Amino acid sequence: QVQLVESGGGLVQPGGSLTLSCAVSGFNLRFGVVAWFREAPGKEREGISCIRNYDGRIYYTPSLEGRFAISKDSANNAVVLQMINLRPEDTARYYCATDDRTYYCAGDDWGHNRYGNRGRGTQVTVSS
Repeated sequence: QVQLVESGGGLVQPGGSLTLSCAVSGFNLRFGVVAWFREAPGKEREGISCIRNYDGRIYYTPSLEGRFAISKDSANNAVVLQMINLRPEDTARYYCATDDRTYYCAGDDWGHNRYGNRGRGTQVTVSS
């Protein structure tokens, strides 16, 4: 059974930084794909970034690239999302997701895919 547990969220001032972590169990991070998404009230779910595990290829939603960075912590079987220069519009619940289908992290529309496994998420609030 795949379990994904996010941590690291909280309240941060505009311009601040946060690092989120997703502890992964029951899913081999050498295969398939892993991604970070976010959901905010009144907004569509948004894909942030994904990693295609077999070749390490990374995709970002263009508007977020440069402020967000995804990486894998293989020693701890975790996926990390580093966020800098946060803005109030980044306020959302952030969650990680995995899927066995490698094509779920490819192309410009990867963020529209419904990944098979997801965590409950961690809340990020950007406010002064």
